Amino acid sequence: MTEVNQATSDVAEAVPVDQELYQKRKKIYPRQVHGLFAALRVSGVSALLGFYYIMPWLLWDGRQAILFDLPERKFYILGMIFWPQDFIYLTMMLVIAALSLFFFTALAGRLWCGFACPQTVWTEAFLWIERKIEGSRPQQMKLDKMPMNGKKFTKKFSKHFVWIAFSLFTGFTFVGYFTPIRELSLAIPNLALGPWEWFWIIFYGFATYGNAGWMREQVCTYMCPYARFQSAMIDNDTLVISYDEKRGEPRGARKRGTSPEKANLGSCIDCSICVQVCPTGIDIRDGLQYQCIGCAACIDACDDVMDKMGYPKGLIKYTTENMMTGKHTAVLRPRIIVYALILIGITIGTGIAVMNRSPIELDIIRDRNSLYRETGMGLIENVYTLKIINKDILPHEYLISVEGLPGMKLNIPKTRIYAGSGAVVELPVSIEMDPENLKKRTSEVFFKLEAIDSELSVIEEARFLGPRPER
Repeated sequence: MTEVNQATSDVAEAVPVDQELYQKRKKIYPRQVHGLFAALRVSGVSALLGFYYIMPWLLWDGRQAILFDLPERKFYILGMIFWPQDFIYLTMMLVIAALSLFFFTALAGRLWCGFACPQTVWTEAFLWIERKIEGSRPQQMKLDKMPMNGKKFTKKFSKHFVWIAFSLFTGFTFVGYFTPIRELSLAIPNLALGPWEWFWIIFYGFATYGNAGWMREQVCTYMCPYARFQSAMIDNDTLVISYDEKRGEPRGARKRGTSPEKANLGSCIDCSICVQVCPTGIDIRDGLQYQCIGCAACIDACDDVMDKMGYPKGLIKYTTENMMTGKHTAVLRPRIIVYALILIGITIGTGIAVMNRSPIELDIIRDRNSLYRETGMGLIENVYTLKIINKDILPHEYLISVEGLPGMKLNIPKTRIYAGSGAVVELPVSIEMDPENLKKRTSEVFFKLEAIDSELSVIEEARFLGPRPER
């Protein structure tokens, strides 16, 4: 038994049992690539960053085009104004965003990650700054290997200075969507910002600097949950970026123009350019991996190499698992059609609802202390509280009327009701009714609210309660 224990102890000492749960980051130097997908990505990045940085400065009817005024509880989006009561539209926008993610992921994998995700967009901007200051991929690698000297310090300091300045401007622009950006720009030189404005400028700037400058692929690999559950939204007919192993193997270096058949090799020349251009540092030739963000940089790089070698393009391409195995592929399958129909329907419905929404709202609250009461004149009276909400940009004066039953009398403290922009006016009113005109215990009545100075109006239904009619 002692010998067995000793042998077990020796094996335990020989076999390491430590396992790292988090791999230490190795800096990735993505190589610059040109091609169709690179051009699409640059266009998308330019459009998204342009929209983000320019939109707060644009005016619409003398007001900031997009402004989320939280203290006043007003959200200005182009020519429209939204209030907390319009929260349903935000909910619908989130539903549309989720359905869009499902649709595009089922259709072509991680298109969102590769071309429109904020992490990708700002990382591309930071990479562009890095290349402008430190040079190309080989120059950056050489710079990092050399000991610290004046040249290296100047380039590193310049890069981080520009990164930090760009990040703070990003944070400033973010706050500019909630505080009028022109007022914000005048307050910064005088250090007249409030504590929350300073906090969010620094916080959002720090997040941009850290995520796009330092962590980059770590965010996609370890922090983003989308990489983990994307497999639940794709199938064998989803377009994904894949390496054609049958055509590419066996790999091997050769001279330009050498026929793969004569060299007894596949089309892959094992140049590793596809790995060098990958922003997450993976080798697409190892198969589909969750770290792949679908940026298609490897497609552009490989097509360029195939052109130089005189080989057909498409060694790395958008394809499907079924197509790679020679099976039938149906890109427009039931899942895609259902997602598309639901997405189109909800988008159109939300658009129509937003365009036709009424800028005034009337809420009717019945008096809960009594169902009804009888006046000294023998009339039946119901008491209500009307809540008038003016969601229009302009103030209005309103008239209130009631209809639905013959002989109704509306008791109201004032004939004209003024409500400023965004104002909520509560008004107690009552309706008196001759019991002889009541044909049933519960009757429908309609309150009509109409603006005097415009064509705005709204009609809301209420209930008038009375005693059981005598037979």
